[in-house]
Formats: sequence, C-alpha cells, structure tokens
Amino acid sequence: MDSQTSPASQPSPSPQSPHTFQVDLRGLVDLLSHHLYSSPKVYLRELLQNAVDAVTARLVDEPDAPARVRLHAEGGALCVEDTGVGLTEADVHSLLATIGRSSKRAEGLEEARSDFLGQFGIGLLACFVVAERIRVVSRSARTPGAPPVEWTASDDGSYTVRTLPDAERPEPGTTVHLVARAGAAEWLAPERVAALARDFGSLLPYDVRVGDEAVTDLPAPWDRPYPGPAARRVALARHCHDLFGFQPLDTIDLSVPLAGIRGVAYVLPSAVSPAQRAGHRVHLKGMLLTERAEQLLPDWAFFVRCVLDTDSLRPTASRESLYEDETLAGVREALGERIRAWLTGLAAGDPDRLAAFLSVHHLGVKSLARHDREMLRTMLPWLPFETTDGRLSLEEFAQRHPVVHFTRTVEEYRQVAPIASAQGIGVINGGYTYDSELVQALPSVRPGTVVAELDAETVTAHLDAVDPAEELALSGFLAAARARLDPLGCDVVLRAFHPLSVPALHLDDRDARHEQARADAEERADDLWAGILGSLRGSAPRARLVLNHLNPLVRRISALPDPELIGTATESLYGQALLMAQRPLRPADSALLNRAFIGLLEWATHSEDGQA
Repeated sequence: MDSQTSPASQPSPSPQSPHTFQVDLRGLVDLLSHHLYSSPKVYLRELLQNAVDAVTARLVDEPDAPARVRLHAEGGALCVEDTGVGLTEADVHSLLATIGRSSKRAEGLEEARSDFLGQFGIGLLACFVVAERIRVVSRSARTPGAPPVEWTASDDGSYTVRTLPDAERPEPGTTVHLVARAGAAEWLAPERVAALARDFGSLLPYDVRVGDEAVTDLPAPWDRPYPGPAARRVALARHCHDLFGFQPLDTIDLSVPLAGIRGVAYVLPSAVSPAQRAGHRVHLKGMLLTERAEQLLPDWAFFVRCVLDTDSLRPTASRESLYEDETLAGVREALGERIRAWLTGLAAGDPDRLAAFLSVHHLGVKSLARHDREMLRTMLPWLPFETTDGRLSLEEFAQRHPVVHFTRTVEEYRQVAPIASAQGIGVINGGYTYDSELVQALPSVRPGTVVAELDAETVTAHLDAVDPAEELALSGFLAAARARLDPLGCDVVLRAFHPLSVPALHLDDRDARHEQARADAEERADDLWAGILGSLRGSAPRARLVLNHLNPLVRRISALPDPELIGTATESLYGQALLMAQRPLRPADSALLNRAFIGLLEWATHSEDGQA
C-alpha cells in the first residue's frame, strides 16, 4: 500500500465555534450623531416615539387603558413618562440591551406592527448623543405580578439591571431619565424640550404634555371645522406662515384615503427655480418625520410646499426621510394629480386666480410644460407672453389673430414689433426662455391654430410698395445708398409703411446673420482659413435697410443732390435702425456710426464759401 495517505482518508477539519460581533458603543453613538441623524434634536423624537409605541401596544390589549405621555425638564435633566405596555426584567435584557432588536417585533404584535412608529429598534441609542447615561424604570402591563425593573446604561457599552419595590412604580408604564452630557445641556433645557416636543408631536393621537403645557393640537388644521371657506383660508394661511414663514397665494387640499394621507399644499407667493429642491413636512402617524422630504411630489410641482400626515409611507433607518418604493411612487403620482386638478379647476372656473398664480410662476411652468404633456395641455393656453397687443395669454392672442406670428429672438421682435403692429400683424416675442418652443406647440393643444415664424421676408411683403414711377425717379438716391451699405452686407429697399415716425427699419434673419458672421470671419482670417470659409459661402438673403418713403426725413434725404452726403445720411439711418432694434454692434457698425456722426457735423458746420 502506498505510504501516502489518500485524500479520502484525511481527517475532516474540526468544526469551529461561531463568534459574536463585538460592538463599540461609543463608536456607534458617534456614527449615529454624525452620520445617521441630522441633529441631536432627534433624541426627543425617539423618546416620544418609544413612548407612543408603548401606549399603542398597551391599547392593543387594553383599549380602555390611559394614553398619556409626560415630559419634565429641569436643571439639565429630562424624564419622559408614559402609560404604555411596560417591560419585565426579561424584556429589558432582550430588548433594551440588544442593539437592532425592536419591541415591535415581539410575539403577538406583528399583526399590529403598522400601528407603530418605530421599525428599527435603535431609537434609544439616540439618547446617548445628548447624555452619557440612560436610566429606564418600567413595569409591565402584560405581567401584572412582575415587579418594576430598572435598567441603567452608559455610553461605554455597560448596563445594570435590578428589580425595584412595587412602590417605586405602582402603575404600568415606563419612565426614561436623562442627564445632559458636557456641552449638551442646551438640548435638555425646558424651553428647547417644549419647542421640540411641539414640533415633533403636535399631531400625535394621545395626550402629550411638557409639564402642564399640551403638546398635541388636534384635529390637524386641515381637518378642523370652520365657519366658512374664508375663515378656513385665513386659518390655513396662518398655519402656513407659522410653519414655512410665508403667506401662500392659495391652498390645495391633499387627500389620498387609500394611502392614508391627509394634508395641504401651500402655493409659494414668489418665483422659485424649478431646479430648487423643495422641502415638505411629513408626519408619520402624527409624529413629524422630516421637514425636508424632497421626493414627495413630482418635480413639476416646485411651486408648492406641503405638510401632511400619512400612515402608509416607509421611513428610512434614520426616520428623517422617506424610503423610495412603489408606495411612495404611487403617492407621488396621486398627489401630483390633486395639484394638477387644482390647476385645471382654476383654468375652468377662476381665471383671475390662475392669472395671479401665473404672474408669479409662469417661467417655471413654461419650463415644465416643455416636458410634461399634461402640464402643456392644461397650462399652455393660459401662459402669458409678450405680444404686440400687450402681455396676453396664448388663448387670448389666438382669438384675436387668425395667424399666430412669432419671432425667435428678442432682437427680431424689437425690429418688427412697431411696424407689424401698425400693419395689423400680431406678433409674439418668442425670444425669451422656452417661449418659441411653446408657441410652436400651440396647435397640439388648440387644434386649428396656425402658427408661423415672422421673418424679414414676411415683414417686407406686408409693407406697401412705392409707385414704380416714383421709385424710378429716386434711382440715383437708391444707388448711392446701396453703394454705401454694400460693404456691410446690407441692401437698401424703399417701402411705404406706418408709423410715419419710423424713418428706417433694419431687417435680417438668422441665415443672413450667419452669412454676415462667416464673411466677417473670412475677412479677418489668413489665406488658409479664408479659403475654407469662402467655400462655405451660402446663398442666404442679405440684411436689408427698409427706408420709409412716407417719412419726411427720408424724403428730404432722397432729394439731396450730393451722392457723398446721401451716403453719410444713409449710414446714419442704418446706425439709428440698429440702435432702435437694440442689436449688438459689430466693430464695423461702430466705426460707421462714428464716421456718419462726424460727417454730418462737418456738413452742418460747413459754410457756402468752404470756410468753417
């Protein structure tokens, strides 16, 4: 037989005993205070939460049991007492001394777990953020013969448990005692405790007091009866001011019974960016969960701030935000529908309030209407735009004009607005953010509407032509004017139009501007790039200076005998037309304006004998 041992005959490894994780409690407390919880103030929420859950657990077995929570703060110490289900000595070892275990998982309570606020069993550790020692005295309501028990824990991970005489705690319930650690006394000050208790617990369903002062304020403001709608609006506006610090433009009721949600949305009175993340106040079964719930509403509902109570949404481990799941997605969609219904209701029955809303939030609504089909359909006809008829909604403008003309830039609008208005052409300024896109979308929500871009060709076509005989008589004048502006890439056209006060109109379009930019770049480039840019030369129509034959100044200029003076005057009209359109001036345009100004001064100061 081979002297080597076969694999099958090798001894099997001996089983190893499992090891238990060791927890550094001080390190865990530091983790909670600096990473899990946003502020030490959550310690009070956790104490309230445990007390309320203990009361809820007792009411499962004893519906007639007292439901009270009392807080007493004095001299840097705090005690929180409840009339809840209490604990036995075995419960203390099992629940309080085992991190991560929750009493809500105790046998017999799983079916009632949805009634509890806490789900993670780490809430009591939050108290170590403000205290070095926690003392809990409790007596069980489920085991009447069990004596009171005292559990004392330190932040070094040690704890002691001892039973007490019946006189120490004659009635079922629990009392938690805290003494502030160094530097944390402010969190246990009576005024701070009272303020935090009101903030966290104002909607709790039980009798909660700090000293003799009631914390709960039920029913919730949105569920209270009021003498009438006006009184309700006033009360909710006051509630909004107390919570968020502003007077709302309007109030929207939020109710999703299937999700156990009740609350209100307050419309902001000033414009905000749609990209700004809104913070909403969410209560979970009456306890304030967070003041900064960002994912509660659709992104398009940026113009409201909400406060609501829910019993269906899940909190994260820190209980300071909402867990993103299918339930939250469904609630978000349902709340969005409530807000959308409010907008639709305003559009159908209260156009004055809708106009007041859009006067503040129109830019944000325009931004979202580009991506949200329903928002586009609901809001587009009502959105305000700058037009030649004043600031109007698209619906009003389309009712006045069979063709909805628009310009793509502010400069184009300023060029044509006074002329088009005088010719009876309605024009919308589409040069502001989102406006041209939305105007072009109007036929999709208002079938039959004709939308057309107003360009230089269209404007020129609407201007009256000059009698051919008169234009022929002015051919010398027009030749001199065209010769002067030809180097600038601009033609000269003679038309008759109103208003008479406008001597000249500078018209171009994007293609003409692009061609002019290419020509300017070609002129400045070296031979190589000039050749490349030259090959890109397009056939776009050039810019044009439209002279108003009805304007007295133009008539006097056209009668001048001196071609040089005609050229200088034409340059002046060109520069004035650019300035009236508020167009940015190129270096060549600035040089022209300076040259024309000096030329006119020289002409005006020149005497007949040639002496200045």
